[in-house]
Amino acid sequence: MIELENITKSFGTLQVLKGISLSLNKGEIISITGPSGAGKTTLLQIMGTLDRPDSGRVLYDGKDITLLGEKEMSAFRNRHIGFVFQFHQLLPEFTARENIMIPMLIAGRSMSDAGARADSLLELLGLGQRASHKPAELSGGEKQRIAVARALANEPDVILADEPSGSLDTKNKEDLHGLFFRLRDTLGQTFVIVTHDEGLAALADRRIHIIDGRLAD
Repeated sequence: MIELENITKSFGTLQVLKGISLSLNKGEIISITGPSGAGKTTLLQIMGTLDRPDSGRVLYDGKDITLLGEKEMSAFRNRHIGFVFQFHQLLPEFTARENIMIPMLIAGRSMSDAGARADSLLELLGLGQRASHKPAELSGGEKQRIAVARALANEPDVILADEPSGSLDTKNKEDLHGLFFRLRDTLGQTFVIVTHDEGLAALADRRIHIIDGRLAD
C-alpha cells in the first residue's frame, strides 16, 4: 500500500535519514522505535506529507506523492492520511463533535454528512455522551480518543501516530493501545506508530527500529 524508496533527509549539515526503504501493507500495525534523534519523527512526517525528502520516493498505491504540488499534497493528506499526536492538538474553542467534523468540512463534505459521521465515530469510540464538551472539559484519555476519531474522519488509508500514549497514565495508555487494535480488526485500519513504549512496540504486527537514520537489522 505504501512504499518508501531510499528516503534521505538532512537539516543543514546534519543528515537525519540515510536511505530508508520500507513497505507497509493494508491493515498492518507497525511500530517505529529507536533512540531520540534517530529520525523516527522525521520519517513519519515524510510518510505523512508534512515534509519532503531530499531524495527518494513515497508511493501510495503506486502514486509518487513527492511529485505533487503543495495544494495537491494538502488535499491528498486531508483525504488519505490521519494523524494522532502526543498532545492531541484539538482546537480548544470547538466541541469534541466539531473537532471531528473539521477535516470532513475541509474536504468539502456537507455539514449534515460531517455531523452524522462524527456522531457515528463518537459512538464507536464510546464518547457519544461527550459530543458537546470542549477539550478543557475532557480527560486526557478522552482527548486522545477524540483525536483518533478526528484522524478517522475521512476514512484515511493510514493513521500515523507520533508518541500517541506518551502523555497518558497507565490505564488510559492501555485503553488507547487496545483501541488501535480494535480499529484494525473492525475497520481494517492501518497504523504506523512512533513510540518509546516497549509494550506497544512489542504488540505491533511489525517493529521497525531506526538507529542513526538507518533501519536496524
